[in-house]
Amino acid sequence: METAQSQEHAGPGALTAFARFVLCGGGVGIASSFAVAGLASWVPWALANALVTAVSTLLATELHARFTFGAGGRATWRQHTQSAGSAAAAYAVTCGAMLVLQQVVAAPGAVLEQVVYLSASALAGVARFVVLRVVVFARNRSRSAGSATRCRRPSAAVPWLVAQFLAPLRGRARSAPDFAKAA
Repeated sequence: METAQSQEHAGPGALTAFARFVLCGGGVGIASSFAVAGLASWVPWALANALVTAVSTLLATELHARFTFGAGGRATWRQHTQSAGSAAAAYAVTCGAMLVLQQVVAAPGAVLEQVVYLSASALAGVARFVVLRVVVFARNRSRSAGSATRCRRPSAAVPWLVAQFLAPLRGRARSAPDFAKAA
């Protein structure tokens, strides 16, 4: 029984969490896509994307806290703030993709805009999943492992982050190294 409680506290595995992330985040993303398209007919596209991104980030963070990563309740302000940071990066990716589309195609149709927007959102979404799993919602898991890490050299953290993401697939996880000493 204690093993089941430990696993429940640790959150779902990587594949289960990713499936839930796709369901929740993808559902919010598709709804956001239509909301951006509709709102952009009244306001500039970048403003529509910013407004929809803000609202959808709040909604998705709550869904991810409660369902995707099993954080055990509502998202904290810290989790909302960190999630907003990853959403800002996703916003930059979607805006960048749409700006490139506008430069490459003089008058893109709605279908092409949706394909580009959703493709950019999917790419940004995969990156967000890794950030949310490894950083934002990892604290509940890392408390039981006893590792809270401050990373002073982000380039040294990337291999460790990838290893932590893949560790549940291989059935093992390592404690966080001290990146400051890895100079």
